[in-house]
Amino acid sequence: QVQLVESGGGLVQPGDSLRLSCTASGPISPVNMAWFRQAPGKEREFVAAISGSGGSRYVAFSLEDRFTISRDNPKNTMSLRMDSLKSDDTAVYYCASRTYDGTYLPMNEHEYFHWGQGTQVTVSS
Repeated sequence: QVQLVESGGGLVQPGDSLRLSCTASGPISPVNMAWFRQAPGKEREFVAAISGSGGSRYVAFSLEDRFTISRDNPKNTMSLRMDSLKSDDTAVYYCASRTYDGTYLPMNEHEYFHWGQGTQVTVSS
């Protein structure tokens, strides 16, 4: 059973940067992974996704100038670098993985099978 654990969240000020990590444990092979987030009172939304090799990446259009997704397969870790944070970025951030690899990177949360518990990111002055 694959377990995903997010870390790196916290309270930051507008304009700050933050790096979230997602570490996978258990049997794992390079598969598609993604970040989602859910703000208070809103539905969970897609943030970014990455293929098993890291060669294919996609960040939501509204975030692509500030967010960067990456992965380190030998360490079973995926990361999300967030720059120039805004109050609208306040949310619980979740990492997720599929059960297979592919260059198609879905934005639909139902395409992802394994989920972490989430890490809170609060952007406030």
